[in-house]
Amino acid sequence: MNLLGSLLVLLLPLAALLLPVASFAAEPQEIVCIQCHGAMPGKIGEPVKLWKGSIHAENGIACNACHGGDPKDAANAMSPARGFLGAPKEPAIPAFCGRCHVGVLKDYLASAHGKALGKGGPTCVTCHSNHLVVKASLDIINEKRCSQCHSYERAKVIRAAMLETETMIVAMDKRIAVYKGQGTDTESLEKGLFAVRNRFHTLFHNVDVEMVKKESAGIQADLKKIQAQLTALDESRQKRKIAGAVVVSAMLLLALFAHLLRKTFD
Repeated sequence: MNLLGSLLVLLLPLAALLLPVASFAAEPQEIVCIQCHGAMPGKIGEPVKLWKGSIHAENGIACNACHGGDPKDAANAMSPARGFLGAPKEPAIPAFCGRCHVGVLKDYLASAHGKALGKGGPTCVTCHSNHLVVKASLDIINEKRCSQCHSYERAKVIRAAMLETETMIVAMDKRIAVYKGQGTDTESLEKGLFAVRNRFHTLFHNVDVEMVKKESAGIQADLKKIQAQLTALDESRQKRKIAGAVVVSAMLLLALFAHLLRKTFD
């Protein structure tokens, strides 16, 4: 048996183990909820249209991830025996979303909004929508949303206090992505930024202006440490570029000298 044949004998059992695992994952186009409701007009089809523009759809999170049921069996898609949950009543919405967003649920329940749950206070879908769920960012804190329930003034101050921090996080995320794309080991930087970003996100449900300002200052101090690491990478890369340019220039000069020397002897 040649080398290729030996490799195939070794790899085929591994492929057999991997293929069944992949077959359990339902792609959006395979989910019967989307196939059925997506083709329907009006309110019945609207959730699918909204979902397609959501952060959930972007990350492959489909109907069954929230509502349960069997996404591959039309006859049993909405069967409680297959785990179908349907849509929660208003007071149950935070716990419903909190099955995935555990930390966010904790922050929400500790906030003034969470403490008003069941008393006319907002739930997750009030600000984040139910199907057209947008990525968590300061864009969510805006006059249109906030003034549904109260004056925008306090929220405006909180947003301003958090804006500089979010700008720093977004900029650093892009810089790290560039280094990662160039083959640099960015694991430590990514973990550091991930932890800081999570700490920052805990402020999104806080309505205590002074607390938000204080926490934002602390988070920015941690971001500046990551920024220092990125600056060190920039400087190291610049030094390597300069060193490389010097080496290339020296080689060109040597080549020119050798060429002139050869012409002299000729």
